[in-house]
Amino acid sequence: MIRLVIVDDHPVVRDGLRGMLASPSFEVIGEAASGDEAVAVVEALSPDVVLMDLRMPGSDGLSAIERLRDHPCRILVLTTYDTDRDVLPAIKAGATGYLLKDTPRDELHRAIVAASAGEAVLSPAVATRLLGQVRTPAEEPLSARELDVLALVARGLTNRAVAAALFISEATVKTHLLHVYAKLGVSDRAAAVAVAYERGLLRGRGR
Repeated sequence: MIRLVIVDDHPVVRDGLRGMLASPSFEVIGEAASGDEAVAVVEALSPDVVLMDLRMPGSDGLSAIERLRDHPCRILVLTTYDTDRDVLPAIKAGATGYLLKDTPRDELHRAIVAASAGEAVLSPAVATRLLGQVRTPAEEPLSARELDVLALVARGLTNRAVAAALFISEATVKTHLLHVYAKLGVSDRAAAVAVAYERGLLRGRGR
C-alpha cells in the first residue's frame, strides 16, 4: 500500500482527491493546506508520495519541494498550471513528476505508482515545457523496440509494467532506456519523453 499526503489549499479539492484515491493500493494518511504545513506533515508521517499543489497562500508548493529535497518521499506535483515558471522550477527543485488536475483517475493512479518507484512522470501537456532545458546533439535513430519502450514510459508506466506489456525482462527495459538516453543526448526519463515529443517520435504510438 502506498501512503499518501495531499497538499492543496482548497478543502473541496482535497476531498475530491481522497475520493479518486479510494483504492486498496493507496492510503491517504495526511493533508496540508500550505507549504509549511506540508513540510511538517511529511516530516511527521513520512509518506511514500506527496501530491503537491504549487500555488497556495503563504508558503507555496515550490518552497516545500525544495525543503523536502532530502526527504525519501516522492513528490508528484498536481496543479492547474503548466507554464514555464511553474513546471521548470518544480522539476529542478526535485519533484518526481508533474501532472495537471484534469488527469483522469486511472492515469493518476498509474502516476502515483510510478512516482513511488522513483520513476519520472510527466503529463504530455507539460512535457514540452522541459524542451528549452534539453540539448539533443545525437541524431542516431531509435529502434522500433526502443520506441515501444519510450511510448509506454511516456504513458507513465514503470519499468516493470513496460516489461510485462512487451513480454521482456525488466533488465532489458533498463538497457533499452540507456540506449534511448544515449541516442537522444539526455540523462533521464523525463528529458527523453520531452525530446521524443519535440521530434514527433511518439506520433501514432499514444493511447
